Amino acid sequence: MTQGARPTPARRTVLGAVGAAALGASTALTAAGTAQADDRGPRPGRDHGPGRGRGYRSLPVPTVIAHRGASGYRPEHTLGSYQLALDLGADVIEQDLVPTKDGHLVCRHENDITGTTDVADHPEFASRRTTKDVDGTTLTGWFTEDFTLAELKTLRAKERIPGTRQENTLYDRRWTVPTFEEVLRWAETEGRRRGREIWLHVETKHPTYFRGLGLGLEERLAVLLRRYGRHRADSPTFLQSFEPTSMRRMAKLVATPRVVLLWTPDDRPWDFRQSGDPRTVADLVTPEGLAWIASFAQGIGPLLDLVIPKDADGRLGEPTTLVRDAHARGLILHPYTHRNENAFLPADFRRGTDPAAYGDSFGALKRYLETGIDGIFSDNPDTALLAAADAGRR
Repeated sequence: MTQGARPTPARRTVLGAVGAAALGASTALTAAGTAQADDRGPRPGRDHGPGRGRGYRSLPVPTVIAHRGASGYRPEHTLGSYQLALDLGADVIEQDLVPTKDGHLVCRHENDITGTTDVADHPEFASRRTTKDVDGTTLTGWFTEDFTLAELKTLRAKERIPGTRQENTLYDRRWTVPTFEEVLRWAETEGRRRGREIWLHVETKHPTYFRGLGLGLEERLAVLLRRYGRHRADSPTFLQSFEPTSMRRMAKLVATPRVVLLWTPDDRPWDFRQSGDPRTVADLVTPEGLAWIASFAQGIGPLLDLVIPKDADGRLGEPTTLVRDAHARGLILHPYTHRNENAFLPADFRRGTDPAAYGDSFGALKRYLETGIDGIFSDNPDTALLAAADAGRR
């Protein structure tokens, strides 16, 4: 998909066909009707609503992306975490999407909900505990794809790392697991209240795994993006995935800007493993690999170590050429993840011996921002915003 291009009839035809299979004929007809209405002229909540904006190049640089919401202060992927992130001033709020048994997209970092909900306290779901292989990793617990949405809504969210973020446990069981459609409605409400568009950064989690279960994410996501007017190149939304082919698939369904997430140099994306593609992340961060990504995406989301590697002692070394190379191919960079706690900071920015205590987060952020990155994912968006102001880049 060429940057800035509009949806074509071919894209709408594809979405209508796959929508019928993924969501049922009635939903597919609704999506097709929406596409036709877009051609007839503006409608409230669509062309004049939050879906049509100035595009991602209009965002402040560096863009502060609230990682799973303000997850440094509230249990991740809850409406409370998203709301606090917005109130703190984050430019963009992140969601990770996984499906339920009946095909609804919900916001969880993983489909394994053992550590992020109180499911273990529900005796009626004890028999659902099982062992699965997810992208080559064996996991035992409870999984969203084994629950209907109605069943999942009986659970309450809780802090994922209580040993590190004990204060966050105050908010355990306060919120349910939100659907992505609930988040879209929340963003519309907040956009009207604040008089501006609310930006989202939306990840498809384990798309190859879920497609194998008959729960393909991309088609379901595309229908919701169209329903809420976030399917255009200038929509206030990024799409992202660790599987490049997921973003290539999304490029055929919507024009929403896309970002390819990159982990360690030796990592081989799961979709590559399944298809026999021999490339690793080390191949994708070469000029040739970046040019390939730029053929269907507008940005990359690299691990921070790909921007500034650490030495054997865990201290920051010298920056790589990734920022320069990606920018030369028109790609923006949204690296991940900044956190305030010692446990997550480079060794030269830790303070004291308590891994849960805050270290020199501003010092680390200064080093990262000096590389010229376009944005950063942060569990503590207020800290990242202050660091950006200190750097004179806001």
